[in-house]
Amino acid sequence: MGLRQPSARQSPQGLLPFDFDANDATDEVTGRAGLPLLLETMLALRVGQAVKQHVKLRKRNAGFSEAEMVEDLVLLLGAGGECLDDLAILAADQGLLRLCDRDKLPSPDAARSFLLGFHDEILLSTARNENPADEASVIYPESAALMGLARVQEHIVGELSRHRPQPVATLEMDATIIESHKKEALPHYKGGRGYQPSLVYWVEQDMVVADQFRDGNVPAGKGPLEVVKQAFAALPASVEHRRFRADSAAYEDTTLKWLADPANRIERFTVSADMTPPLRKLAESVPSAEWKVYENRDNETVLFAEVDFQPGQWPKQAAPMRTIVLKIERRQGDMFAEQGGIKYLGIVSNDFGEDAIALVRWHYRKAGCIEVVHDVVKNELGGGVLPCVAFGANAAWFRLCLVTYNLLSAMKVLALPPPFEDARPKRLRFAVFNLPARLVSHARRLLARVTRSLLERTDLLVGRTRLRGAWAHAV
Repeated sequence: MGLRQPSARQSPQGLLPFDFDANDATDEVTGRAGLPLLLETMLALRVGQAVKQHVKLRKRNAGFSEAEMVEDLVLLLGAGGECLDDLAILAADQGLLRLCDRDKLPSPDAARSFLLGFHDEILLSTARNENPADEASVIYPESAALMGLARVQEHIVGELSRHRPQPVATLEMDATIIESHKKEALPHYKGGRGYQPSLVYWVEQDMVVADQFRDGNVPAGKGPLEVVKQAFAALPASVEHRRFRADSAAYEDTTLKWLADPANRIERFTVSADMTPPLRKLAESVPSAEWKVYENRDNETVLFAEVDFQPGQWPKQAAPMRTIVLKIERRQGDMFAEQGGIKYLGIVSNDFGEDAIALVRWHYRKAGCIEVVHDVVKNELGGGVLPCVAFGANAAWFRLCLVTYNLLSAMKVLALPPPFEDARPKRLRFAVFNLPARLVSHARRLLARVTRSLLERTDLLVGRTRLRGAWAHAV
């Protein structure tokens, strides 16, 4: 059989029939004509003013203000950059800089210096010295600059809520592991090394409302109440119904008591219970007739029952807790051989009015919400690649990744048509940010000429009009 002859569209060398031609006039074109929409979202929500008010660093930022640094790093993360060196790639797009009204972007070294301004070694050293001798893990307090960045995050949440009020706030708390090979990274429970930040996510508004950056050896169940309190404090006054769900990291007395306290107005919460020996013994003693079918699956049957059980040292004067236990029976019993072929799970709640099945389904819905946020932040917004060895700098980078997540959520609400309502960052880059455009100056105006079909598909003209309206409303 003879060799296939190259087609008219194929070069004899096996490549496509074109050549690259270097041109220094790169300010005439850009392949990211949609990316300035993210910057305009920041302008509409007055993010720069919030940074100026709350984030003040001692170090000079190579001629860039704190607000400019935050804006440029958000642009980097939104564009798909994963490390500070990617700033050089973005800076080479002179057409993009013209659209963003920028003369230049900070260098990677300048951005690294900016992030190091969030690190306070004295603060961390003091926390290590004051940590009890029998505890290996330390939850570090935040520097003033890091706390300021948290206020910026709260500002974004408040601004979007002003444009789109939500009466219901279902908050979900969960921790995630960021693998790291840095020698400063500490071992985590899965056997590797890295960091283990804890997040609280507002489901209805698709925004992260609080986070706490932690070393890898800090258990998710250590001191969870602090970040829970921060999350509820960040909710705007427009929220009428406050709800909460979490895995067993929140199953500890101080957090459960706070959630159950009527003064905190948590109308419903569910927390996965630790299957302690007393609770397991109680579940095993439930008569067969009292188990009801929750779900039939391909290889297992899930049953549920309600039991009278109060967690830990639950005070008698406190409101009682509702405890639901689940029994998972494998059709091949040896799958849970060490547990007699049966696995038990538990859930505690303050909601006695909801149907048990509906309450369990509501609780486990968190797996499809906050775990998606972890995936997006780590794999699509740079959160899985930490920039340096300084703990505070890494905490600031991760929080900027969360700021970017929230701003993309706000952009989808304020500026994009419905098809992009649930779009992840990689789709936004493909369909919105990475638009090829030729830059033309006409009548003292800068025009970005984009193919009509691409412009209409993303509806950028309408989106920018909405952002102008949001900006004017905020003035």
